[in-house]
Amino acid sequence: MASSHPPPKEVNFHTEPSVKYIEKSHRPTIAKRVFETLNARYVTEPMLTEAADLFNGNYGIWGKDPTNSPRIQGSRVKLSRDRLRSEYLPENVDCFYAKVTIEDHFAGNAFACRWKVKDKIVCWITQLVVHSNYREHGLAFGLLNCLRRDDDNIYGIMSSHPAACLAAAKAFSSKKNTTLFTMNFRTDHLSGGINSISTDFIRDNAESIVKQSPIEYVRNAELRGKLFDPDNTSDVISSVCTNFFVDHAEPLEALDWVRQGLDWPLGELLEGHEFLYMIETRLRGRSRSRPASQPGVRGAF
Repeated sequence: MASSHPPPKEVNFHTEPSVKYIEKSHRPTIAKRVFETLNARYVTEPMLTEAADLFNGNYGIWGKDPTNSPRIQGSRVKLSRDRLRSEYLPENVDCFYAKVTIEDHFAGNAFACRWKVKDKIVCWITQLVVHSNYREHGLAFGLLNCLRRDDDNIYGIMSSHPAACLAAAKAFSSKKNTTLFTMNFRTDHLSGGINSISTDFIRDNAESIVKQSPIEYVRNAELRGKLFDPDNTSDVISSVCTNFFVDHAEPLEALDWVRQGLDWPLGELLEGHEFLYMIETRLRGRSRSRPASQPGVRGAF
């Protein structure tokens, strides 16, 4: 017999509300911030079009490519809506999307993927982009903080920009924040969590974690640096070769700023390479309403 009640509406599996927090900032340029998180199945085509426009206008430009690629040096790095769907939100993979709006203006987003390695749940940030008009306001930190889950064991990110690694360290190496604060990577790195990085953990686990990723560019990345090759004579410590020849002028300028305040633990950045940051976290209590996941970033700040 058919029920007299309509079928329940399908909702996101997250126990947190989609709108994470709305806050008033002391800075006049940022009034209201709204953060949202969505399971991949709820990411619509208009959302991906919006995400592609954000990436294409704010990610970066191509650098010199020694592989004879047809990419034009100095032109914008671009991704289509369809590539975002297929490469960052593939079917039958545990993927998530976070976005932030400032006074109803789309200001930034992040993509993440989860998979299991043995009995550990890995959450990998696969893309992180903040609009150039809204950088240095803590939005990257806020987006990553939105993507945290209590049952995550390991977080990771690949990025050529040190600000992405600093934001990840601040978001993932401390207790989850329920209120957002302003973060300026030029100064806040002094109190961030990247100084607590365990290079031994990265050295011992990076290969097994990366090679089991369902995200192709993460899985195909080649580990580089002194952590993985004792005979390496360069100043590279923890990096991956992705042959992604984005221009490094802005990331290297940011790295100079960071090094004024700390001994940067990930080493030098080579062309076609990205920094590799990973951290193991303490379980904070598994959510009863969210089962463990079953079955990596590129960032602009």
